[in-house]
Parts: sequence; structure tokens; C-alpha cells
Amino acid sequence: MLQVDLRELSGGAATTHAELGAADPLFEGLGLVLAGPVRVTGRLHAAGEGRFYWQASLRAQVAGECRRCLTPVPVAVVADIRALFTQDPDALEDPDCYPLARDATQIDLRPAVREELLLAAPQWVVCREDCRGLCPRCGKDLNAGPCGCPPAGDPRWQALAAFKGKSRD
Repeated sequence: MLQVDLRELSGGAATTHAELGAADPLFEGLGLVLAGPVRVTGRLHAAGEGRFYWQASLRAQVAGECRRCLTPVPVAVVADIRALFTQDPDALEDPDCYPLARDATQIDLRPAVREELLLAAPQWVVCREDCRGLCPRCGKDLNAGPCGCPPAGDPRWQALAAFKGKSRD
């Protein structure tokens, strides 16, 4: 569970385990396509008056797309979460802290999960380092072989580009 009652911490640290489905509203608007659940495990403990420290790990699978050839690429995302939840109004300026109301009776750990997932997921992926991508003229996947378009310096290509009203870079 990722919402912890603060009374649970009176006896020591609380263990947290959760599996959030890919369709969980928490992940809306992230720009990520999750290929499975997000698994989170950790421990939350009191770290002074009105301060609570959560140390956890996150594991997820993201459905990426190769930036060169647009092939689907599964991407494993693993992140360590270290978050401080605090009732101290002076600490709220710190971007590494999550605010808690003075009268809070529970901590919602989900905002930290959302943020760490977004930070850990790669913005760009490639299917393999030597991916040749797509032909900029015909769109054929060059990993499957040559496309048959004339080379850029070929006079036939220049004539074709002129015919279509395009200039060659």
C-alpha cells in the first residue's frame, strides 16, 4: 500500500509494497506507455519531528519506440526512490521534499513514485546501437536492406527532387 497511516510508524519503520497497474490514473499525462505494472517496495520511517523518510525501489516495463526505425522496444525501468515528506513549511522550497499538512494522519507515497518513474524512463531508445533507421525519402526500414532509392548525390535524385519542386539540402 502506498498510503501509510502515521500511527503505524510509532512502532518503527513501515514496510511498503505495491503493484500499480499500467492504467492507474497516477500515470496519466506522463507520456509513457507502460507495458505492465509498476512494482514498488520500500520502508518508511520517522526522521524527526514532522519528517518522514521513504527509501524504496521501483521496477517497471515501458513500451518504447526506436527513435531511428520506429520499431517497438521494451525498456526495463529501475529506480531507487529516496524521498523526504515533511510538515516543515521552511522545507517546502526544497524540490526534493514532499509537503505534508500539519494535521496529516497519513502519507501518500504515490507522487514520489510518479516523479521517479518519469525521471528514470529514458526519453529516447534505439532497438540496437547499429540501427540504420528509415530511408528519409521512401520510409523503408534500412535494417531490412537497401531501399532502392538513388544516392543523394545521384543526378537522378537531383532531377527527381527538382521535378517535385523540392530543393536538396
